[in-house]
Amino acid sequence: MRLGKNMLETSNPALRNHNVWDEGLAAGGVDTASVGGVVNKTGMLTSVAIAGGMFGIWLTQNQPGLAWPLAIAGIIAIFVVYFMIMANPLRAKQTAWIYALVQGAFLGVLTHALDGALEQMGYTAMGGLALQAFVITISVLISMLALYYFRILQPTKKFVATVSVLTLGIFVTYMISFVMSFFGAQMPFLSIGSAMEGGNAALIGIGLNVLILGVASLWLIIDFGMIEKQVKSGAPKQMEWFCAFILMVTLVWIYLEAVKLCFRLAVLFGNRD
Repeated sequence: MRLGKNMLETSNPALRNHNVWDEGLAAGGVDTASVGGVVNKTGMLTSVAIAGGMFGIWLTQNQPGLAWPLAIAGIIAIFVVYFMIMANPLRAKQTAWIYALVQGAFLGVLTHALDGALEQMGYTAMGGLALQAFVITISVLISMLALYYFRILQPTKKFVATVSVLTLGIFVTYMISFVMSFFGAQMPFLSIGSAMEGGNAALIGIGLNVLILGVASLWLIIDFGMIEKQVKSGAPKQMEWFCAFILMVTLVWIYLEAVKLCFRLAVLFGNRD
């Protein structure tokens, strides 16, 4: 059996290689993948990521000098593990755990750094940025899956094309902002530094942040829709781990945007010590 080309229609880069699924089918196996199995394994990887995040926060609290070296090492490790999974997705059962752990630790370091920045400015975020961003991420996940389950939103070709174009625009903008940072410049409104400017700049920054968070959230509709199609095509059970990894990629982006949004809101509307 050869899987259809619909796999190529997703905006999640982890789903673009349809050969992944062909290799999985070639591996054979009596049991086939199920949506429930993917959800369960996504929950497992999310738990590992949370544990990694807690470790990252604990480590930087006790060894603050390690924060940015760990962040840089984390980024490198994330890319290495990501491409390892893409090169051999049938081993995602082993390598996806590493990705979740390292990614969680990186997010923990980043979140703790932003919490520290708020504290230095005299602002407080109720419950901390990590808790707020986690609640937003879970809420988005539940909402998007509900919208998909009740067929309110479906990954039609037009829907996928629109989200893909928006995602490409966001990626290009982020790359330009990254290059500008090397020259000591910031992208107006987009950079998190705009939160400190107050006024219209801060409000526009929040609006852009919400827009990008919305686009990231729509990835869940697209990705879960594509996964469901492939599950119905009879993909082997082992591919559930690869599907869970795909969803983790999307959830990480959602969490990142949620953290930035919570930071902006804390600066603009939060209580000052």
